[in-house]
Amino acid sequence: MLRAMVVGGLLALPVQAASAASVEDGARLAVISGCHDCHTPGYAQSGGQVDPARSLVGDGVGFRGPWGTTYPANLRITLSKMSETEFADYAKSFQTRPPMPWFNVHAWTEDEARSFYLYVKSLGELGPAAPEFVPPGAEPKSPFIVFAPPQMPGQ
Repeated sequence: MLRAMVVGGLLALPVQAASAASVEDGARLAVISGCHDCHTPGYAQSGGQVDPARSLVGDGVGFRGPWGTTYPANLRITLSKMSETEFADYAKSFQTRPPMPWFNVHAWTEDEARSFYLYVKSLGELGPAAPEFVPPGAEPKSPFIVFAPPQMPGQ
């Protein structure tokens, strides 16, 4: 939000309101939003310990369901292609395949999206890309978890 300041009867240049975004808030948001659950290899197995070297680099273990097989993206690479403002806008509108709960990210405030961006950008080396999406009927070349509803009785 821009506001003008009057100094000694003269109109000063607009001043950008301070953002409440921070790397620390982004790190906390990545935990409470469940980002590490899928996008950080070994996070669940470590009891929720975040290894900064592996944080949000995506995973080679996919999720297979009626939509095909999806892999948690390397968010370091994804965000490296955007400015902070572009990511804040993207966070409000993107959609992707299951099981990513993109609709939860839409609930983030602008400061939360900016904090997450700052956190991801603070992590260092980009790392390798996650495997590409595998369409329904095609066989993945890497491990996957079957993520589909069970058959219901009588069907």
